[in-house]
Amino acid sequence: MFRTALRNVSAHKARLSMTVLAVLLGVAFVTGTLVFTNTISRALEHSSAKGFDHVDVAVTPHYRDAEGDRVGKQAELTDAVLRDSGRVPGAASALGVVSGFTALADKDGDRLGDGFRSEGGNFEGAKDPRYPLVSGHAPRGADEVLIDRKTAERGGYRVGDTVRLSVDGPTLTPRVAGVFRTDDGNVAAGGSLALFDTATAQKLFGKPGTYDEIDVKAKPGVSEAALQAQLDRALPKDTVETTTARTLIDDQAETVAASMSGLKQLLLVFAGVALFVGTFIIANTFTMLVAQRTRELALMRAVGASRRQVTRSVLFEAFVVGVVAAAGGLAAGVGIGAGLRALMGAMDATVPDGPLVVTPGTVAAALAVGVLITMLAAWLPGRRAARIPPVAAMGSAHAPATARSLVLRNTLGALLAGGGVAVVLAATTMNGSAGQAPMALGAGLLIIGVFVLTPLLSRPLIAAAAPVLRVFGVAGGLARRNAVRNPRRTAATASALMIGLTLITGMTVVAGSLQKSIAEMASASLKADYVVSMANGNRLSPDVADKLRATEGVTASSPLRDATTRIDGRTEFVTGVTGSALGDLTDLRVEQGAFRVGGTQVVVDADTAKDRGWKAGSGFDVSFEDGAKRRFTVAGVYEGNELVHGLLLDNAALTPHLSDRSDMQVMVKTDGGASKAAKDRLAKALGDSPAVKIQDKDDISGEIAKMFTLMLNMVYGLLAMAVVVAVLGVVNTLAMSVFERSQEIGMLRAVGLDRRAVKRMVRLESLVISLFGAVLGIGLGVFFGWAAGQLVSTRMGTYQLVLPWARIGLFLLMAGAVGVLAALWPARRAARLDLLQAIKAE
Repeated sequence: MFRTALRNVSAHKARLSMTVLAVLLGVAFVTGTLVFTNTISRALEHSSAKGFDHVDVAVTPHYRDAEGDRVGKQAELTDAVLRDSGRVPGAASALGVVSGFTALADKDGDRLGDGFRSEGGNFEGAKDPRYPLVSGHAPRGADEVLIDRKTAERGGYRVGDTVRLSVDGPTLTPRVAGVFRTDDGNVAAGGSLALFDTATAQKLFGKPGTYDEIDVKAKPGVSEAALQAQLDRALPKDTVETTTARTLIDDQAETVAASMSGLKQLLLVFAGVALFVGTFIIANTFTMLVAQRTRELALMRAVGASRRQVTRSVLFEAFVVGVVAAAGGLAAGVGIGAGLRALMGAMDATVPDGPLVVTPGTVAAALAVGVLITMLAAWLPGRRAARIPPVAAMGSAHAPATARSLVLRNTLGALLAGGGVAVVLAATTMNGSAGQAPMALGAGLLIIGVFVLTPLLSRPLIAAAAPVLRVFGVAGGLARRNAVRNPRRTAATASALMIGLTLITGMTVVAGSLQKSIAEMASASLKADYVVSMANGNRLSPDVADKLRATEGVTASSPLRDATTRIDGRTEFVTGVTGSALGDLTDLRVEQGAFRVGGTQVVVDADTAKDRGWKAGSGFDVSFEDGAKRRFTVAGVYEGNELVHGLLLDNAALTPHLSDRSDMQVMVKTDGGASKAAKDRLAKALGDSPAVKIQDKDDISGEIAKMFTLMLNMVYGLLAMAVVVAVLGVVNTLAMSVFERSQEIGMLRAVGLDRRAVKRMVRLESLVISLFGAVLGIGLGVFFGWAAGQLVSTRMGTYQLVLPWARIGLFLLMAGAVGVLAALWPARRAARLDLLQAIKAE
């Protein structure tokens, strides 16, 4: 039986090639994902580990938890702690570390590096082993700075040049005192690093006289554990925590792995979709191969082969196909992984240097995925073939499906689809995250149910295309009959395309609706002409609000200054605003009381009010971080949104109790409204800072649109693999169908159907099948998009469904193009069949 199976694989190489290619693509996607993420993770881990070469134990401040009315607060690492750390017997040196966000501009004024990875720190001169100088000297005072070598190359800076930078808003223009080299992972990933002398760094980052961390190096012969024990005895436990370098390296590796896991999971999800679509092709291919070899299998049964042997024979063929596809997919996946890394480099998303990582786990995953998916998809056709009685198979009496099996299939499909719809509808009535799991379950049930029902749905939906097909005469009529002749085969072929278009359409509906809703939220709730914030999401210096308030043409402004407080023994984050200007800057719907902020009067959003049991007129005590306590009254309850929410109180009441003033953003209104001149004035007031964003409503909407467009393009690109696999399925099905119908095509040619009409018949059949899959996919996608939107609307009052009709039409056109392109080779093959040979075909 094994020799027979091998002979069958060899005899059907051409027919199995598309199946091999479909599995190969799915395996390549999985392998490429694993190779790419493992390579980047290993390189980042290696780069991060180098950063701990000069530290054996790190001393960090201890966070004191909130208790009663006391607000949680982080202890401080002072010069005294630094001196005590360096005096323990096992310490060779102790280095104080200060760090914070620092954005540098190139000579054209554009920000260098990735804004989220632009860092600043302190440099301790000759005794600082972390950053060897390449040129220049250590910075002396606030007018000098060091920059890393890669940033200097990207910005075109040399020692002596003046560089524009910002740490929290206002612009500084120090001179480049020197250039250094570093193995810092952030710099290797495309960011920038600027170093100041310690006193300047402490002042710029709002930490005068204190450090973020103290790095202690052990004397020769002293272990990390021994040094840590000495530090624990010498330093106050309620002030500091100690961590060994080994632990830091392990934690960093976990952090890198966690940061890559999201990307890895996303890519693997789409690889799984491609493989899932591939299972339809594999099952279809083996179903057709088994059907073509029915008499051969029946003869084998007649001469003594058991059902189990027949099934094992088909599975062995699938095993051979899976091994070949997995091996090819593994090789292609390694190439994809290398290509993705090169692509990131071409897009200026620099990654650390390092070898391509192909782990044994990646090889095992590729082989397991390729072989198991193929054998699983081939199991049902093999089992079905083994159950055909030999005599019935020889007489071809087995061909039509029994009425009982069709009724059972349709009943099961109806139950699954109906249950899926019911679960999805029930999930839409739940709040937020509570409905996510039920919705995912319902979506899965509905997709499976529709797949099971697809043969039943194919007849009425394809029949609806009959008026159009009649235009093409005999070829159109034959195409329609061929498409519904074997509903199961048509269903399996169309379902592959259906899955891809369901996901694409659903994502498009949700993204388009969210984009429109958030843009409307910005325009509806804001009267301010501009919102000023840090480019990386960090906090703004209070100087920004002061400078904007004093700028010519500004009629109203308010910083949004958040702080942690304690209310009734619970932590509550509050936002300080300029109460007198808030009415000119926002337009929030008031549900109770009046929108009035000032003195002891505050406003809260409806969710906070409900959670706390407050209403207009309610009073409560607030404990601030400095220990002071004050009583406030709720003047009004408003409808919050993603832009403005929570408890709002006047900055005059909040700011005196803050040890570190900083703002999330500043809202600004100008006398002439939003204009280029007004925006330029605001930018000039801040020194054209590379760290600050000044956005009007159109800018906010544009940024949102850009984000969603990028997300959709990524989704389209990743789902393209599933669509390519679906196209291969259409090609494979049509090619094998042409082979099956060779005699029929020969007869049609004999009675007058010319080659052009034969080609047209195959193309129209492919077009009908593709559009059938597209209609199902788009319908499901719109339904899932609507359902997901209902969940979002529970947390976003401005959410509204937006159906992207233009894109839906484009998806249909693309599905039609897929059908036409997929039919090119099968149609050409059908037209070139030798008439006499085709008539004689068995």
